[in-house]
Amino acid sequence: MIVADTNTIAYLYLNLNSEKSDQAERLLTLEPTWIAPNLWKSEFRNVLTLYLRKKILTFDEILIITQQAENLMLENEYELSSAHTLQLVNTSNCSAYDCEFVALAKLLNIPLITADKKIINELPSIAQTFDNFIA
Repeated sequence: MIVADTNTIAYLYLNLNSEKSDQAERLLTLEPTWIAPNLWKSEFRNVLTLYLRKKILTFDEILIITQQAENLMLENEYELSSAHTLQLVNTSNCSAYDCEFVALAKLLNIPLITADKKIINELPSIAQTFDNFIA
């Protein structure tokens, strides 16, 4: 089981970067149970909104992608206390959004897999790159 941040989930479904998308697919094969705070869904919708408005994806395509991602994360979404998140905000330069993913990984003592360099640099004991986890 891993915590997957919204970028990791997006790489799996949106081919944002072919190398990262390939890594996300390998990651899913290696570890099929991905979890995330409830926040992931709103962030993912924001990414899809950008793709829709830039006419990269159609409305029907984003509905299909949304359903696929929600199926992957079904019953794997967690509500976190503000205290857990804000404690990390207080000791890092990461956003509260990012700290929700980190707090979940820390709470369950499992890795957060992300391509977000800021999170990796700020909290390397919890956050891992795709490459590090796959290796």
